[in-house]
Amino acid sequence: MRRIGVFLLVNLLVLTTIVIVTSVLGVGRYVEAHGINYGSLLVFAAVIGFSGAFISLALSRWMAKRMLRVKVLNPQGSLTAQERQLVEMVYEMSRRAGLKVMPEVGIYQSPEVNAFATGPSKSRSLVAVSSGLLASMDTKAVEGVIAHEVAHIANGDMVTMTLVQGVINTFVVFLSRVVAYAVSNMVRSEIAGIVHIASIIVFQILFSILGSIAVLAYSRHREYRADSGGAKLAGKEKMISALTALKRHVERVDTGQPALQTLKINGGKKGFAYLFSSHPDLDDRIRRLQQL
Repeated sequence: MRRIGVFLLVNLLVLTTIVIVTSVLGVGRYVEAHGINYGSLLVFAAVIGFSGAFISLALSRWMAKRMLRVKVLNPQGSLTAQERQLVEMVYEMSRRAGLKVMPEVGIYQSPEVNAFATGPSKSRSLVAVSSGLLASMDTKAVEGVIAHEVAHIANGDMVTMTLVQGVINTFVVFLSRVVAYAVSNMVRSEIAGIVHIASIIVFQILFSILGSIAVLAYSRHREYRADSGGAKLAGKEKMISALTALKRHVERVDTGQPALQTLKINGGKKGFAYLFSSHPDLDDRIRRLQQL
C-alpha cells in the first residue's frame, strides 16, 4: 500500500499541474449556471487524462536511464565481451521481430535479477538488463529474457499501455468531478466551494485506486503476450528456462522505486494483493508456455 500511495501522490501532482494549465486556457470551465456542461467536462477530462499519460510515455526512456543509472552500450565503441554479446543478442532478436530500428541496449548496476524494455515508440526504445541478471543466468536464460523484452517492443506495449492509462485517467477525472459537484450541492452555499475542491481530491484518489486495478490487469495480460512472443523469437524452452531462473531469484528484485514498478518482475502475489500486481505469477506464466 505504501508503493500505491506514493504512485498516487506523484500522479496527483502531475494531474494538478495539467489542471492549472488547462484552467488558464479556459478548457476547465465545465460548471455553468444551470449545472455541469458534460461535453466540456469530457473534453477537460480527456485533455488531462491523455496529456498525463503521453507525457509519462515521452519521458519513459529518459526517466528509466536516470533513475536506474543505465549505461547505454555503444555498438561502435569499446565493449567487453559480455557487453558485445548482449548487444548482438538484442539486435538479433530485434531483427527476428521485424524491428526496423534497433533498440538502445543498456546495463545498470544492481544485484537484482531483472530486465525491462521501455520507450515512446518502436524506433525509440531501450532494452536494459541488470548486472545481477547477467551474473546469475546462463546464456540460454538470458536469450529468453531478451526475447521477452523485444516482444514487448514489437507488440507496441508501451503505446497501448499509455492509451489504456489515458482512458482510465479520463474516467477518473470525469467521474470524480461529477460526484464532487453532486456532493457540493448537498451542503450550504457558503462552504460549497471548499467541499467541491476537497471532494474532487478525495474521489480522484478513490477512483484512481479502482482504475489502477484495470490498468494493472492489462499489464499482466501484456506479460503473457510477451512470453508468447518471446517463445516465437527464442524458442519455448529458452523462455521457460528464463522464467525458471527468474523464479529462483525473484526475491532479489528491488521494489523500492514505486515509479518503476511496471519495469520490475514482481509476480507471485496472491489474493487481493494480486489485483495490484503488474506482473502475473511466474508459475502460471511457465504453465502457459508449456501448453503452447
